[in-house]
This record gives sequence, structure tokens and C-alpha cells, in this order.
Amino acid sequence: MSPVTATAAAPSLVQSVDWLAIAPPTLTALVALVVLVADLFVPEARKQLLGWISVAGLVAALALLAPLRAGDRSTFCLTADTQLRACSYTADHFTLVIQFLVLGGALVTALLSIADTRDRLPAGEYWFLLLSSAAGAALLPASRDLATLVVALEVASLPAFALVGLRRGDRVSSESALKFFLSSVTATAVTLLGVSFVYAATGTLHLTEVAQRLGDVPGQLQTLAQTGVVLTLVGFAFKTAAVPFHFWVPDTYVGAPLPVAAYLSVVGKAVGFTGLILVTVVAFPSYADVWGPALAVLAALTMTVGNVGALRQVSTRAWSAVRLLAWSSVAQAGYLLVPIAAAAYSSDDQIGATVAYALMYAVVNLGAFAVVAVVARTHPENRIADYRGLYAASPAAALTLGFFLLNLAGLPPGIIGLFAKVTVFSAAVDAGLGWLAVIMGVNVVIGLYYYLRWTALLFRGPEGETVRHRAPAPVTLAVALTAVAGVVLSGYPQFVLRFAANSLF
Repeated sequence: MSPVTATAAAPSLVQSVDWLAIAPPTLTALVALVVLVADLFVPEARKQLLGWISVAGLVAALALLAPLRAGDRSTFCLTADTQLRACSYTADHFTLVIQFLVLGGALVTALLSIADTRDRLPAGEYWFLLLSSAAGAALLPASRDLATLVVALEVASLPAFALVGLRRGDRVSSESALKFFLSSVTATAVTLLGVSFVYAATGTLHLTEVAQRLGDVPGQLQTLAQTGVVLTLVGFAFKTAAVPFHFWVPDTYVGAPLPVAAYLSVVGKAVGFTGLILVTVVAFPSYADVWGPALAVLAALTMTVGNVGALRQVSTRAWSAVRLLAWSSVAQAGYLLVPIAAAAYSSDDQIGATVAYALMYAVVNLGAFAVVAVVARTHPENRIADYRGLYAASPAAALTLGFFLLNLAGLPPGIIGLFAKVTVFSAAVDAGLGWLAVIMGVNVVIGLYYYLRWTALLFRGPEGETVRHRAPAPVTLAVALTAVAGVVLSGYPQFVLRFAANSLF
């Protein structure tokens, strides 16, 4: 073979860049840098300007998803033929749906945070960390090689540690940040060890190539490959707060500023589940007999422990409202695991149920945290008992929180919550996981009790004098946005189901 022919046959190491494809996370990262630099020059009295710059940047990043709606772009490819899927970044429908969820969740978080950065949190550091984390979270669903996946995961996670502990001088906040940091560092170490084993066994980092080569690993490397798969799954189980890797969640949510807790409950969870979907369905399909049963057991344990933990919350305990939402988020993680486990037994189409549930959960959980942030302005300890008679003091806040709680419970008028749970239940039944569907049904009943108990408290007669709950305009806007989204989706739940069904790889 002549040198010219050999050069033509070799893959090019000069990677093309599709700037439009990478625009949403790139713009988010650039705005983070702009905010960091602007913080040096903006006077203290005008620090809120940084918040509105961040909001505008997130809105622009969301708008940049529209030109990508065809879902057919890839970049950072080692070959000219993108059909070979040897690309590190892919903007397919799955990527766009998760990026929409992540950037939308970050936008609502930003609206909730503007008032807090005026008088409680250092503005410049806060907005830089939030936008940096959002940029990493938006990069992760597009990652199609293990190196990019791990880097995106850490870019999303590392700023979150600082966000949790950003209330200077607060011992609870510092303790929560330390717990979150130690658990996440452990997860990262386990994930990196697993990824290194997979790379050693297959000789590639691209997810689709890993999938091809794992099915034909030499006998002497079988144990190494199996260990790598298991360790990688364990690492992502930490990130999703699946039982028994959930211990950091309640204390972290209580110690973090409320907008950060809301961000972790939605965007942080989306990051973990997106990574889990990519490594299981895309990279490790040949090991479905390993991760399928494991995820099914994790789903059952996670939803049960989460619901029991929420059920045990004492309404008069300080921060019991936030703790209940924290344990509820653990239970919801169990429901999100069900379709991923089901994909091992039937087809990848089951992943659409996880995406649909994640979209529903993002809207209503952010909305619930937004109302909790309103009440916290007059009741800093945020006990469930503080919500008694909320309807008498603030009818709009009570009705919206009741609506969000009913959605989480899966009861009308929260139709989107009901449809999401039915979709997940159907995924388990279609995959032949009848035992898991039964456990899910029992857990849904348990969830009904504590969600309805809190909802009923909103409309009971107040004890003592009623206190008006006034919220800053950005917080009111966040509540309104999530409420409108929840009502629209409840009136037209097929939109989410069709949107999720079209989000497959």
C-alpha cells in the first residue's frame, strides 16, 4: 500500500466542530464567565443585574435549542461519516429533551435565587457556580464517549458542592456541603475506576464502539469488563440518589439554600439519570442481564425507602417540609429507575417513560419548591405545620402548592402526574416485571397518604392570626411559570408522552 493510500484510509484526527450543535451549553458557560468578570466592576447596590444577565443567558440558551429540533447533528467526530456514530457530541432528540429540562430547571432556579442573592448570598460567586453547573448538565446528555461523559458529570457536580455551602458562617450549610462532597467524590472515584476497566477491556471510549466490543471481549478480559460495568453503574447510582446511596439527600437539601435544593432535586437528578441511561442502553446493552435485574431491585428499594422516609416526617419538626420533599425525591428516583430496568427486558422504547416522568417531575417539583420558598420568607424553619391555613392567608399559594402535591401523588386534577405514573407502570408490566409493578402500586398508595395529609393541611382553619405571604416578583414569576406549565400539561398530557416517545436515540 502506498503512503498516499494509507493516509487516505486512516481516520482523520482533525475533528470538525459544529458550533450550532454545541451552542446551548457553550453559551451558558460563556455567560458564566461574563458574570464572573462583571462581578468585579458592578457596584454592590446593583448586584441584582448579574442575576438578570444570568436569566437572559439561560433564556437565550433555551432559544438555541429550536434550530436543533431535527435532532440530526453530531460533532467532534473522528470520521467524516457521522453515520458510524464515532462522535463525542450528538445533538439528537434525547439530547434536546434533556437539555430543555436542564436549562428550563436552571432558569426557574435563577428566578427563585434573585431575591436571595440580594441579601443572603454572594451574587457573583452564586451566579457563576449555577451557570457553570448548568453548562455541565447541558453537555452531559450530548456526550457520546466515556471521557466526555465523566467530565460533563463533574462540571455539573463540582459547582453544586460550593452552592450548597455558600451561606457563609452557617454550620448546617457547611456540614451539608461536606456530606454532599464526600459522597459525590466517592461516586466519581468508583465511576472512574469502572470507566478505566471498560476502556482497558475494549480499547475505546466511544459509547457505541464500547457496545460493539463488549460483546466480543477475549476470555481473559471478561472479568475486567464485568467489573468495569458494575463499578460504572454503582457510580451513577450514587448520582441518582438510589438506595443505598441516598443518605446525603435529606441533610443536603436542608442545609442548602432553597433554590439550590430545588436545583439539585431536578437538574441534579436529571444529570444522574441521563448518565445512567447512556451507559446502560447505549454502551452496555450486551450486559443487560446484569444491569437489568440490578436496577429493578434498586428501583424497588429506592421507592420504598423514600416513601417510608417521607411518611415518617413529623410536621412540627424544623425544616420538615424540605425533608419531606427530599425523601419524596428519593421515592421519585425509584419510579424513574423502573423504565430503565424495563429496557433490559423488552426494548429501548421504555426509556421514553423515564423521559416523560422526568419532565413531569421537573415541572411540579420545581413548583412545589417555589411555593416553599415563598412560605419560608415568613416561616424560616419551614415546618409542615407552618402550612396550616395557608389558603386563608394566601389562596393562590395554597392552590398552586396543592396542585403540585396532587401531581406528585398522581391524583386529579394533576392529570400529568397520573399519566406519568401510568406510563411507568405500563413499562414494568410490558417488560414482564409484574413484581416491580406491584411494589410500585403499594408505594403509590403510601405516597398518597403524606401528599394528601400536607394538601389537607393547606385548607384547614389557621391557628392564631393569619400571616400574609408576600413574594418578590421573580419568585412569583417562577411559581406562575411552573403552575401554567403544569396546568397546560395536565390538559394535554399527550404532548409530554409524544415528546418523550420521539426523544429516543
